[in-house]
Amino acid sequence: MTVSVVLFTSDLRVHDHPPLRAALEGAHEVVPLFVRDPAVDRAGFAAPNRLAFLADCLADLDRALKDRGGRLVVRSGDTVAEVCAVVRQVQADEVHVAAGYSTFAHVRQERLRSALEPDGCRFYVHDAVTTVMPPGDLTPQGSDHYAVFTPYYRRWVGEPLRKPLPAPRAVQVPHAVRSEEVPLRSAVEGVSAGLVAGGESRGRKRLTAWMSHHGDSYADRHDDLAGDVTSRLSPYLHFGALSPFEAVHRARARGGAGAEAFVRQVCWRDFYHQVLAARPEVAAQEYRSRRDGWRRGADAEADLRAWREGRTGYPVVDAAMRQLAHEGWMHNRARLITASFLTKTLYVDWREGARHFLDLLVDGDVANNQLNWQWVAGTGTDTRPNRVLNPIRQAQRYDPEGRYVHRWVPELAGLSVPALHQPWTLTGLDRAGYDYPDPLIALADGLARFRRAREAD
Repeated sequence: MTVSVVLFTSDLRVHDHPPLRAALEGAHEVVPLFVRDPAVDRAGFAAPNRLAFLADCLADLDRALKDRGGRLVVRSGDTVAEVCAVVRQVQADEVHVAAGYSTFAHVRQERLRSALEPDGCRFYVHDAVTTVMPPGDLTPQGSDHYAVFTPYYRRWVGEPLRKPLPAPRAVQVPHAVRSEEVPLRSAVEGVSAGLVAGGESRGRKRLTAWMSHHGDSYADRHDDLAGDVTSRLSPYLHFGALSPFEAVHRARARGGAGAEAFVRQVCWRDFYHQVLAARPEVAAQEYRSRRDGWRRGADAEADLRAWREGRTGYPVVDAAMRQLAHEGWMHNRARLITASFLTKTLYVDWREGARHFLDLLVDGDVANNQLNWQWVAGTGTDTRPNRVLNPIRQAQRYDPEGRYVHRWVPELAGLSVPALHQPWTLTGLDRAGYDYPDPLIALADGLARFRRAREAD
């Protein structure tokens, strides 16, 4: 009897899973293994919302494997040590893992290779599992990565894709290998009250429902804050509970402008992964320095605290920040608005905002989070680094009836547009009737300060 080990990391599914398929084809028995590594906690990735969603994903994966005669094996400790212990126990011939593209993942893969191969255990790293195109596969002439999205997209969209793999019918796991209990969502403290449930089965249902109800209108309405026709699939893609290949294939099979716009967003995800893979330092350092002298000190800290709490005095900004706190998720247009406000109106370091987002976002991904923040801050890949999003105009355009603000800023429930988006324009008793702060700064003053700092007059 030959045995293989599949190490699950950010690929928590059974559908379209090349490492699992390869392991099943090469052995009589397979150990589906997930390791709860304390190094992940030490690296700052173990935020409550993501831990709760992870627990859902692991429980769902365990159920899917049990439906096929198997089970998920869960261990705690150093990943390399636990994988090696399992390999020795079951005398495994092979270990399979999906390629990861962060520095942390690269180090883990090389440590596994160094530990396994000298003892005769073959180690396979499978590309194109967590992204559509592996970082480094598409490069422009004279560079190791694309720095501008549009030419990357033109190349990416023309590449042939493999077909998604069906889920296996049966998974036979050695009886002797021990496992800890699958972690429970209920054991995680500090979880956002409105956090959605995780897991492959829910991700696949969400994809089907979204395509049926909103797929056709996505191109025209994806920025509608109150309508919220976005797919909300980002957490499932982040944990690999949904295959990006399957999402792209299903969108293209449906066709239309909405599907094309959705596929473009999946490409943005790949784009940032290839930037981070080529420049891992940009997780903390600026991709393109603008020599910013970001504000420091007590006043900047007070502004940052007001932004985090959703008390900036700009209703659409505050609505978005409160949505983040309640759901562990934020509408994409709102992410742009809040990031622009922090970095360019308040002129606070983008790293402060990125850190707060990673503390709360269930889809908190280093590549997408950090590089989206840098794009908005003008230190990343944006070709217009000094653009500033005016929150009033953004609210008027993307929340014209004020339904998004009314939902998340209930203290302004009695106001209608246009005053809803500019409550400071009220006077006397009308203004006194609303327990809502005045703006931290006038937009014109914030813009002037930013332009002076960037010398962009």
